[in-house]
This record gives sequence, structure tokens and C-alpha cells, in this order.
Amino acid sequence: MRIAITGIGLVTPVGNDRESTWSSLLEGRPGPGPITTFDASGFTTRIGAEVKGFDFEGMAPRKLLKQASRCHRFALAAAGEALSDAGIRPDPATAHRWGLSVGAGMMSISVEELDVVRQYCAPEGSFDATRMAASEYPVDPVYFCRTQCNAGLALLAHHFGIRGYSSAVHTACASGGQAIGTALKVMRRGLVDRMLVGGFDSMLNPIGLSSFCLLGALSTDNDEPWRASRPFDVTRNGFVLGEGAGFLVLERWEDALARGAEIYAELAGDGNSLSCYRITDSPPDGDGPIQAIRQSLASAGLGPEDIDYVNAHGTSTQMNDQSECAALKVVLGERLPEVSVSSTKGCMGHLIAAAGAVEAAVCALAIRDGIAPVSANFKTPDPGNESLNMVTGTSHRLRIRAALSNSLGFGGSNSCLTFRQP
Repeated sequence: MRIAITGIGLVTPVGNDRESTWSSLLEGRPGPGPITTFDASGFTTRIGAEVKGFDFEGMAPRKLLKQASRCHRFALAAAGEALSDAGIRPDPATAHRWGLSVGAGMMSISVEELDVVRQYCAPEGSFDATRMAASEYPVDPVYFCRTQCNAGLALLAHHFGIRGYSSAVHTACASGGQAIGTALKVMRRGLVDRMLVGGFDSMLNPIGLSSFCLLGALSTDNDEPWRASRPFDVTRNGFVLGEGAGFLVLERWEDALARGAEIYAELAGDGNSLSCYRITDSPPDGDGPIQAIRQSLASAGLGPEDIDYVNAHGTSTQMNDQSECAALKVVLGERLPEVSVSSTKGCMGHLIAAAGAVEAAVCALAIRDGIAPVSANFKTPDPGNESLNMVTGTSHRLRIRAALSNSLGFGGSNSCLTFRQP
């Protein structure tokens, strides 16, 4: 069964909708800057890639928005744009044949909620958990529900009236990609006719930032945030934490053609694996990513000779970029110098659970327009990786017959999606 991508919606650090994000990526406009949503002055990293100027009101009923976290609101906006772009949405007659698959981020805590804990449980500096049981503690019974991984799934299903297959995937940075891969398999099994798929996340909060700082995963180039994310460059020193959401509408090919829908690209293949190497690092020989990429190509019925563009995971960390380069060398072989490669995290930073979904949308737009977006801030490759054909300087015009999108998550989860020219 062929699966068509007929709708795209994006909320990212470089644009609050699809076309503004795409324009920024093609021009290489940077999204990172000083963190403004809370006081990050005490952290070793004080920069992030925030969504800017986002209107949090009006996208859904107020009652629903009360249950929505920051990243859930990004999801509602991006999903709504994808459905509007596709020109079709669930109705009472079709709701049971619509599915929903999302990549969701980890439970977190907002600055306001963290401050309540501080005020009531650590007023003098020492934490006292028993104070949480005091009668005067301002308990928010909705808080725990709002922070579960399936909370955003429920909000989206309720708001858009989806009654078919539903699943929330949490595999760290591979979440968005694996959610889309799940949707592909569900549709090929014939369980639904259409699916709303995507990912959303925001770890730009004190808990999220402190965790990545302790892991040593973030760039500390606080004085030059615009160049802090430089995937595959020999000077890279960590990623820039970002936030946002990306959604696609998937349809059976014959249904999309029958209603005259615009088809961005075909979602043709999916592969995933688990490296089991280290919690934060991909294997240096690229073993897990190699498996995922080969599975995805086989799922699409394609070979290395068919690929013209790779949207790399490319986080700008030493180990991830090394592992991904090793994997591309093995899978693409002699074709490697002919295949254009870029990581759009140079502009957007790392959107964690949303990354794979946003970058899947980037691949579809690249195929639509025949252009590979620039890999911002890349100048000098690692020794031995000179054969990697990075898109440098400006975005490159080229006909893209097929493209790969890699997502390699903490914990060893690997996802690869294959897209084909429609």
C-alpha cells in the first residue's frame, strides 16, 4: 500500500507555521538565543532554541487549554495546520477510520509549579517532603494527568474527533520518527484510512536544562548562540535544546488522488532498532543506525542508489555525529559523495521528541520544492569524514527522488524514515 503525505503543520524555533519554518531553514536563519522563559543564569548553558511570539490562545476551547502544557499547545497548533493544509479532517462518519500516532516528550515541571514546591517544601533551603501533605499545600489535581506521556494524545484525539487507532511513542529523540513509522505500519495493515501523526516536546525548563547540563550534552557557547549548534563540524561541543511540534496528515494513495489532494511526498519506508551501547551515546561503528537505515530502505523497496538527500539526526555532539557518519558510510558506500546531507538542527536546535516529526516534514518539503536545506554552521569535517557531502553555504537545488530522515535517541533507540518523490 502506498501512503501519501497531504498535510503539514509546524511550530518551531524558526517559525510558528509550515512556510515560515521552511523559509527560515532554506535561508539558514538561526533559532537559538538566550533563554527567556525562566532565569537560566545559574546554569552552565544559558541558551536554547525557543518558540517565539506564539499565540497560546484561540487554538482550542479554554477548558481544553487548561489541561494543555506548553508543548501540548504547540501540538494543537501544528496538528490543526496540518489538517487545514490537507483540506480534510475527521467527521462523525469517518472518525473511526482516522488514526493518531504521536511522539511525546518526558514528564516535566514548569517554572511556576517548581516554585510552588520550593515555597512550601524548601522555604529555608532544605527540602521537606512531608510539607506536601499539609492542608495548606496548593494541590493541583490536574498536574499529574497533564504531564503523562499520553496526555497530549488524549487532547488531540478529543479536540479533532479521532476515534480510530491511537498511540503515544516515547523513545527519547527517536520518538517523532518512530511514531510516524508506527503510523505507516498501521495503515499498511488496513486498520485506518487516514492518520494524523507527529511529535511535540518542550524540555526548556529548569529540570530539563539541568539534566542535559549534568550529562554534558549541551553546548556552552553562551556568547554565540547562533553558531552553538554545528552538526558534524570538528569544533562541535554539544547540542542546543529546543522545543516545538510537527504534524503530518497521511492518506491512502488512491484516496488522496480521488479527492485531488496535493501530495508532498510518499511515506515509503520505516526502520528502527535499539543499539544497547550506552545510555547517551550511539555505537562508534554505527551498528544500530545501520540496522534502522537498511530496514527503512527495504521497507520502501529502495536501495542506496535511489537516495539523493539525507536529513541527518546530526545533534552536534561528538559521539552521535561520529556514529551517524559511520552508518552512512556503510549503508551508502560508494554513493556517499553523491548524496546531499544536512542537519537542520544547526538552525532549529534539538527538539527532542518532536525532532523526528519536524525533520520528516522537512524531507517532504525538500522533495516538494527540489531543494536540500543548508546545514548551518558546518565548516570543517572530522578527519576521515571528508567524503560526507554536506549542504554548506546555502541551500542546494536538486531533484530529490528519495530521501532519508534519521533520528537516533538517548537510550539507543534508532529510527529511519524513507520518503519518495510522488
